[in-house]
Amino acid sequence: MAQEKEYPMTEEGKQKLEQELEYLKTVKRKEVVERIKVARSFGDLSENSEYDSAKEEQAFVEGRITTLENMIRNARIIEDDVTNSNIVGLGKTVTFVELPDGEEESYTIVGSAEADPFEGKISNDSPIAKSLLGKQVSDQVTVQTPGGEMFVKIIKIS
Repeated sequence: MAQEKEYPMTEEGKQKLEQELEYLKTVKRKEVVERIKVARSFGDLSENSEYDSAKEEQAFVEGRITTLENMIRNARIIEDDVTNSNIVGLGKTVTFVELPDGEEESYTIVGSAEADPFEGKISNDSPIAKSLLGKQVSDQVTVQTPGGEMFVKIIKIS
């Protein structure tokens, strides 16, 4: 039997997924079923775009529910590692500057399930995070990005 993928995440990230799952199961699922009922009442299903649209949405919702259940079931909570507070790891916020004269940037490294670059949370699978993991303050790191190489210096880990 194939081993299931593990999803590293913070406790907060897991709670967000659980809230989304609860919403999909209790609210969204019922809304979609109601849309399907209404669309069926319009008659011939072969030419009923409302029905097709509702069925597509139902498939999406059910797929998302399955995905969330799997992610929650296989979640691995990232513990705060106070003993290694000077080493970049999951759950840590890293502040760095792009060399030679870039601006300061900060990102929290999280599991892919809770990554949100707009909130400063990047996936541990991203090129930046992969390059920074295991490094320390004042380390200069080469980051391989789709746009080419980027050189950064770590200035703070929290």
